[in-house]
Amino acid sequence: MNFDLNNEQRDFRSVIHRFMENEVRPKAHHTDETHEFNWDATRKMADLGLKGLQAPMEYGGAEMDTISATIATEELAWACGSTSLAISAHNCLGIGPIVDFGTDAQKEKWLPLLTSKEGKLGGIMLTEPGAGSDLRNVKTKAQLRGNEWVINGSKMWATNASIAECMTVLCRTNDNKGDEGSHALSHIIVPMDTPGVLIGPPEKKMGLNGSPTHAVTFDNAHVPADNLLGERGAGLPQTLATLTKGRISIGSLALGLAQAAYDASMQYAKERKTMGKPIGEHQAVAFMLADMATEVQAARHMLYWAAWLKDEGRPYAKEAGMAKLLATDISEKTCRNAIQIHGGFGYSREFDVERFYRDTRLMSIGEGTSEILRMVIGRHLMKD
Repeated sequence: MNFDLNNEQRDFRSVIHRFMENEVRPKAHHTDETHEFNWDATRKMADLGLKGLQAPMEYGGAEMDTISATIATEELAWACGSTSLAISAHNCLGIGPIVDFGTDAQKEKWLPLLTSKEGKLGGIMLTEPGAGSDLRNVKTKAQLRGNEWVINGSKMWATNASIAECMTVLCRTNDNKGDEGSHALSHIIVPMDTPGVLIGPPEKKMGLNGSPTHAVTFDNAHVPADNLLGERGAGLPQTLATLTKGRISIGSLALGLAQAAYDASMQYAKERKTMGKPIGEHQAVAFMLADMATEVQAARHMLYWAAWLKDEGRPYAKEAGMAKLLATDISEKTCRNAIQIHGGFGYSREFDVERFYRDTRLMSIGEGTSEILRMVIGRHLMKD
């Protein structure tokens, strides 16, 4: 059993950390306050492989192992939660399904663009007003007419919709009325400049303000029949496989925010003095710091374990759920305690810990709520 990163992974972490420290973190407050996506840093990320973390090299990707991709997401979230969410959604939910289920022609068309400096981002549209955790209730419909799909319906919480080249859309493609079965849904790649694709205004969110999220309406949007991703009727299993991988990524994002909150707390605990000594030497604060350090490291090990299982080709759905559940719970606790350590300053928007707390709140909702994950984990346990 070896808990060390290999030399390549350690070097990669060092390079990525320096990039994030110089190009992303200094703009994180501005990104949150202005709601402006950080395109300057994102374009530079292409040179480091961050716009195609696990896409094949032949299509411009970096073809990284999952542990390295986890490191990248963690470091990016340490620098800026908003930018990290957009890039995570781009890699896992945008590029991932095309890599996993796309035809050679689809890969050749979309992957080089999505991984390039010039290209925008990708993403996925699953959630609807009446279909969140219950994806079998998806109502957005795609009808095959000749050599085109005609799409009508609406989606919610579409991350990257306004900054995307294309999005993978989960649609009902079975023409049999009343068929609510698992073979009624399919994924279709939709270019975001398609006539009839109407992007709503950015959602007003609690946090992650620099990562644009929108409602999207499809009003007779026509896309080529060849844009069907994988087999017709395979949308639900494709979605579940994509979300399983995404849980490692969202857990890593939560981990990065927790690490940032811990780092800020340690620095403040050494600088701030009360009663003649740094507050970190008072037991109440020291205990919180000890819990932070212990729990953040535990989350990291669990995430890396799930990533390692995936790279080994072994079953990892249960472990990915467990890792995300733990990491998101720990991140919320860590960010909460970071505000507590900062006292009144922690409640001010001028201090980063306030932003960390707002940003991490989404992590226990996206890619499976903590409640749904407990159900998923429980089902796996009963099968073991």
